[in-house]
Amino acid sequence: MSEGKRRGFIGYEYKEVTADQGQLSFLMDGYGNFGWEPDENVMPCTLEKYPERAGKGGHRKVLLRLKRDRKIINKTELTRLQRNFEACVAEIAHLEKEKTAGPSAIAVTTGIIGTAFMAGATFAVTAPVPQVILTIILAIPGFAGWIAPWFLYRRGVRRQTEKITPLIEEKYDEIYEICEKGSKLLN
Repeated sequence: MSEGKRRGFIGYEYKEVTADQGQLSFLMDGYGNFGWEPDENVMPCTLEKYPERAGKGGHRKVLLRLKRDRKIINKTELTRLQRNFEACVAEIAHLEKEKTAGPSAIAVTTGIIGTAFMAGATFAVTAPVPQVILTIILAIPGFAGWIAPWFLYRRGVRRQTEKITPLIEEKYDEIYEICEKGSKLLN
């Protein structure tokens, strides 16, 4: 054992948490406030081998394995606080996705509309009697619809970030309060 003393029997309960590698330290600190500790008997596992659990967007996921004494004091209240903690973490993840979801939809829609105008311009020029004026009239918004999405996306992400960042900060403050309550229950 770690201090050279032999401890009595401890029954553990186990938990596995899938997380982005960048969130690993934050989650380990958070779960520690509810009595969970890393299970040193198993190595942390990156989920590149498990694409169904690894998520999208190229983020490396890690499988965090935790354990906790089954006979921990205030277990019911700690579990309730832990659920609130997990809900806040999920809400933060959702808010982070919201930063790019709306701007992405606007950019893709604009690109599709631009493509429709370019298709109209192509059909106008390849008609049995080419309509050059119509081709030019349709090509201008078509090219604009291909160029504008990049600018729309960047501006939208900037606006969403300004709007959502205070909400994320509020959630982090809520998480810290929850973790503080859990830590007090453990001590």
